[in-house]
Amino acid sequence: MKSRRDDFAPGDDGKPVADMNVEGMPWYDPRHRDADITEGTPLSKAELRAYRWAAVKAGLLVALVFGTAFLLFLLFADFVWLR
Repeated sequence: MKSRRDDFAPGDDGKPVADMNVEGMPWYDPRHRDADITEGTPLSKAELRAYRWAAVKAGLLVALVFGTAFLLFLLFADFVWLR
């Protein structure tokens, strides 16, 4: 017989991440307002600094890609399109 644990993906412990008991949905049950959602452990200063630096690098990468695309468009417009 298959256990309930086998239904989860590898690494999934079965705990809810977000409360899907939303008012107005067909499965809404007012008796289950407070789900078994636990708060995560607080991040250390080093972990928080690493997450912030990763976010800054991701933002700079997006800005670099859009800036490069804009520069290439300007060069195309100047040397090819408007000649």
